[in-house]
Amino acid sequence: MTGFLAKWQTACDALDQPWQPQLSMTHTHEKTAQLPQVTEPRNPGTALDLDWVLSARANRSAIERRAASLPARRSVKKAHQAAWLCRAVSCIDLTTLSGDDTEDRVRRLCAKAAHPIRRDIAAAIGMEALTVGAVCVYHDMVPAAVAALAQTGIPVAAVSTGFPAGLSPFHLRVAEIGESVKAGASEIDIVISRRHVLTGNWQALYDEMRAFRAACGEAHVKAILATGELGTLENVARASLVCMMAGADFIKTSTGKESVNATLPVSLVMMRAIRDYHDQTGFRIGYKPAGGISKAKDAISYLAMIKEELGDRWLRPDLFRFGASSLLGDIERQLEHHVTGAYSASWRHAMG
Repeated sequence: MTGFLAKWQTACDALDQPWQPQLSMTHTHEKTAQLPQVTEPRNPGTALDLDWVLSARANRSAIERRAASLPARRSVKKAHQAAWLCRAVSCIDLTTLSGDDTEDRVRRLCAKAAHPIRRDIAAAIGMEALTVGAVCVYHDMVPAAVAALAQTGIPVAAVSTGFPAGLSPFHLRVAEIGESVKAGASEIDIVISRRHVLTGNWQALYDEMRAFRAACGEAHVKAILATGELGTLENVARASLVCMMAGADFIKTSTGKESVNATLPVSLVMMRAIRDYHDQTGFRIGYKPAGGISKAKDAISYLAMIKEELGDRWLRPDLFRFGASSLLGDIERQLEHHVTGAYSASWRHAMG
């Protein structure tokens, strides 16, 4: 273990700067170390500042150039790559959001969440205690997930507020949050009303987000912007700011159900909104790209962007998550290749 952890600590050398990762190497059975409130003051929100919101601009061509340059410039190999991939695993919200979900499927997913890397591979690199960041399910599956994860310290996240469209009656969306919290979910992924963004009704978006935040109580709230449906990068920037002002703990790209989900250009816009909010208020907001991230190399690109735009503090599961399911399988394949020198078939790394 010692040799690999030493390489873990120097994994960012390939990205020009050293870092000191804080991922625990032991199980945390009595605490949920992944939750933001453990290590960061919670964002209380601010009054809606329309001058700030309307001043947000996005230069699409410059953003796309910046995003396109990242994968080629930030390539890591061998032990450094393996260390970065273990970091990515620790930041995954392992997700199942299918209409045919069952309690048994969720229990199998939770078992995978507690031991995300096949045991022989994990032992070879000294990462037996590695877990994912959270398990994300529909409301009806929350009790099964909470029971399955009871001794692991892994939090349960529930999608809510009429996910994925967010078009059910408002009082029912608020009530759904309360029911999920009551069932044991400690993180709530809400969807905003896209029409408020598209019509520029920022007060309505702010009021909606404030109500969702209040309904969450102690549970942390991730605001899903559904960026593929917001029309412009400028709208993405403005919606990000409004949700943070209204008290969001995380901002998240997508439901995973849109035709366009997480992309590097959208992520760059949202990360810079997070940076601006931190500069103005002192509160760190988490970021979660979701949908379409299925390859290990893509995960490294997102981690590299986070490091460059927000710094090492955001390279931890309390401030960064991947919303993903198939991503873990590809990471596991890459780690097996690191250990054995051979690639295995994808079916050897099932989710449960």
